[in-house]
Amino acid sequence: METMKNNCTGMESKLADLLLDPESVPAKVQAHVDECESCRAELAELRATMSLLDTWESPEPSPYFLSKLDARMREERATAPASWLERMRARLAYGPSMHVRPLAAMALTVMVLLGGGTYLGVTNWDQAAPPPGPAAAAVHDLQTLDNNAQLLDQLEAMSNTNNQNGD
Repeated sequence: METMKNNCTGMESKLADLLLDPESVPAKVQAHVDECESCRAELAELRATMSLLDTWESPEPSPYFLSKLDARMREERATAPASWLERMRARLAYGPSMHVRPLAAMALTVMVLLGGGTYLGVTNWDQAAPPPGPAAAAVHDLQTLDNNAQLLDQLEAMSNTNNQNGD
């Protein structure tokens, strides 16, 4: 009996497949259902449920439903809400939804601008580098002279090799 319980794990989806499309179910599943009493009972319950659903018919809506709904909406719009909060909620609930889109777009734009401005303020991208002091200027001048001296040495070496090759 315990071997049957171990084999029944995961059979719920296979039973539904067996009910809806019996040709697609493997023979092993069909053999299990034939042997297992609980799976056979579950399949019988599923068949009973499906046959009951096949007999159910949806009720016809009342022919006056839409006209009653429109009249009720007009009545709700006509009543004056008590406070400004009630008026705002009534306008959002019963009014046309097209007025909400520009408000949502404006709110999103404000949020993006505030978020971007905050990000730029936090990262301090707009701050310039501090002006160099007198020591930095002297170091820069010495580096420039050193680079010029190296360049002159390279030009002189090229000149000497050209003179030696040309002679």
